[in-house]
Amino acid sequence: MISQEQFDFEIENIITNAIREDVGDGDHSSLACIPADATGKAKLLVKDEGIIAGVEFAKQVFAYVDADLKVETLIRDGEEVKYGDIVFYVEGSSQSILKAERLVLNAMQRMSAIATKTNGFVKLLEGTGTKILDTRKTTPGIRAIEKWAVKIGGGENHRFALYDMIMLKDNHIDFAGGITTAIDKTREYLKSVGKELKIIVEARDLGEVEKILESEGVYRILLDNFSYEDTRKAVELIGDKCLTESSGGINEKTIREYAECGVDYISSGALTHSVYNMDLSLKAV
Repeated sequence: MISQEQFDFEIENIITNAIREDVGDGDHSSLACIPADATGKAKLLVKDEGIIAGVEFAKQVFAYVDADLKVETLIRDGEEVKYGDIVFYVEGSSQSILKAERLVLNAMQRMSAIATKTNGFVKLLEGTGTKILDTRKTTPGIRAIEKWAVKIGGGENHRFALYDMIMLKDNHIDFAGGITTAIDKTREYLKSVGKELKIIVEARDLGEVEKILESEGVYRILLDNFSYEDTRKAVELIGDKCLTESSGGINEKTIREYAECGVDYISSGALTHSVYNMDLSLKAV
């Protein structure tokens, strides 16, 4: 996984680029009709229900736009919200509040939707010992806040990107000339470049699981599109040799049964690529 320093850098880049994109050479709507010294107060109003996420991100946005803006938090990240709840108040320069408004709303609406969906999966897994993981199926440019939202919802992050973990999928294996060759080359590569990255290998069937187990140094085996029966057999084959992960079209209807097969993790791209934004608004008070 990436370091906190790298994660903070990603968040800073998201804010910097989003403000650049949205504001350009100035918020001329506000500049045209609101005095530079005008002050005001606004509230973040919930018009939906679920798990709120992005409060801390919003604070960073407000601080980036104007360090003098003051935020009073009433509901924290990860808490349940319902229609009519007020999450926070922000007070200070009216122009600054309006400059930050759209980025705060866009981010919080999406983050809250992701946290809510993740939390629903977490509840379905209660008592199984299986943990839910996100994937790299994220929106380009804002991966850091989407993965942050998964954690707020009670899930765990898979690798952040291509650089912080090795994941040998079907195409890697086929291009490399087979599972054993792919794993051997990977171990040699890591040694040559002096990196200690965890290795995950995808298996398409039980035969490939057996082949992977012949090699040393595999951290986790990804059981891709396995049936329930084959998942149980794979878990038994693998034992405590490495961790297990199920993936491939798993949804709310099937996730519990896959977990009961005994896998350590279930990964789902749907946590980030198939959500409907939570309805939030920032209103002057």
